[in-house]
Amino acid sequence: MHREMAVHVVSDQTYYSVFKQYCQRPCYNDEHYIPTLVNMFYVELNSNRSITWVDWSRGGPHPRKHGPADINHELLNKMRYGSECIYNGNTTSMCFLFARKFSPSTLKPLLSLLHFHS
Repeated sequence: MHREMAVHVVSDQTYYSVFKQYCQRPCYNDEHYIPTLVNMFYVELNSNRSITWVDWSRGGPHPRKHGPADINHELLNKMRYGSECIYNGNTTSMCFLFARKFSPSTLKPLLSLLHFHS
């Protein structure tokens, strides 16, 4: 997000109040407001893809929350290489910069795998 866009988002007093009023489940205000504002005013700057890996395989309104038993090389490889996306007009398997949703108890297992994936 560049400076002009960030200033627009934090200074907006028009759309946020409307969005807050009408964005009810399954719309989640904290997850949908910024992407909506970006598409309204900066569509040419939107990459139109997520940079966060999320496991929606269980269905429902919330993604799967990973616990310590889920943390292994297979999961990390799935996050890193399990998808294809377009970046600057080219297909790539490196699509995500972030991942969610992990319980606090996954920290140690994740750190133990760190040296294998750096």
